[in-house]
Amino acid sequence: MRPLLSLILPLALAVALPTAHAQKETDRSKQKKIAETERADLRQKLTALKRSINKTESAKSSAADALAESEAAISDAKRNLRDLADEQKQTEAKLNELSRQMAELQKIVDAQQKQLATLLRDQYVAGNEDRIKLLLSGDNPNRINRELQYMGYVSRAQATLIESLRTNLHTLEENQAEVQNAKAELDEIADEARGQHAILQKEKAQRAALLSQLSNKLAAQRKEAGNIERNEQRLSTLVDKLGVLIAEQRRKEAAAAEKRRQERLARAKAERERKLAQQNAKPGKTGKPDNPDAIEDDEPPPATTLARNELTPDAGMPDGAFAALRGRLRLPIAGDLIARYGSKRGDGPSWKGLFIRASEGTEVKAVAGGRVVFADWLRGFGNLIIIDHGNQYLTIYGNNQSVLKHAGDIVKSGDVIASTGNSGGNDQSGLYFEMRHNGRAFDPLGWVIIR
Repeated sequence: MRPLLSLILPLALAVALPTAHAQKETDRSKQKKIAETERADLRQKLTALKRSINKTESAKSSAADALAESEAAISDAKRNLRDLADEQKQTEAKLNELSRQMAELQKIVDAQQKQLATLLRDQYVAGNEDRIKLLLSGDNPNRINRELQYMGYVSRAQATLIESLRTNLHTLEENQAEVQNAKAELDEIADEARGQHAILQKEKAQRAALLSQLSNKLAAQRKEAGNIERNEQRLSTLVDKLGVLIAEQRRKEAAAAEKRRQERLARAKAERERKLAQQNAKPGKTGKPDNPDAIEDDEPPPATTLARNELTPDAGMPDGAFAALRGRLRLPIAGDLIARYGSKRGDGPSWKGLFIRASEGTEVKAVAGGRVVFADWLRGFGNLIIIDHGNQYLTIYGNNQSVLKHAGDIVKSGDVIASTGNSGGNDQSGLYFEMRHNGRAFDPLGWVIIR
């Protein structure tokens, strides 16, 4: 019995269910830090851009400025809550899948443990004869051959089973660590959501109090023609400066794409030279490649073509794609169209876009794919989001209760990007929508389907 115990005891210790170690930092926390670092540069540029706009205009303040901090905080809190809700769904789905995999793996491990125990028990009951004793027994050579083959089979079966069991136990341990990580992430999400709910309620109360105090002043400034003109000029200045930033970013991306292309060329050339050197090292080789045309055929397309194609995913839409959508776009929200492009604003300038009245919190959807280039509060337009669709086309969505995307995010047609409100001092809840090409506003109604 002693030899059997010496085999089973270490095995029992090896197959005991491992305890997952708690992780000090979840994968989610690490990814959030990376994402924040990546956004920091763009956020810094946009902050500097807003600061430069404020310096160039008159010092005359707007009553809506008093609401800026609360409206921006409400927007951030709602965006964060939406992001957290999405994260929670994804993490819960991941946790359910991990739990299902762990249950299935545990069944396999249990079955393998039983199978290994049976093999060991049978081997012990059979006497566990070793090969040397069998060869020296003087028994029938045919029987000795059969027994040796059987022993070899049993040994290989045991080795295979033990290795498979070890692999499954390691996988089970990794699975448990992932489960613990997912549970810790859900706890983090719940804590953050509670904090964001508290911030949201506090900022809503603050905004309501300010609105009550400033209602008369806001109403007067909304009617002031000069104030409307300054708001429009501010947006135009922002669009012009964003155009410069977008062009700069495209140049950087093109340079990075060209650098990657040159690196690929260098690697391909080095690989060809290595293969050629190997061929030359073989007897009878003349120093020429087997297929002299192969090197020429392997050359990549011109740099300009490759750079443009590599930019396409980041730029949002390929060249000409947005212009081809004319007459087929859908408005960002369904609602009452109470102001049209070109119509007069009382004594002030004409509307440069559309105002669509809708209840607070209505989902605002991107009219086409592109990249978010601005997602912040701007005087006169409140919580504002601007999407670059390539080829100098921009769509602008203003007066939102919240913007649900970050600057730099890639969006697809129909993605929810904001929720309607009356931020920026507007008297009605809804969406201000503009379309611009080369910095100039044009009538969106010529591009959308009206139902």
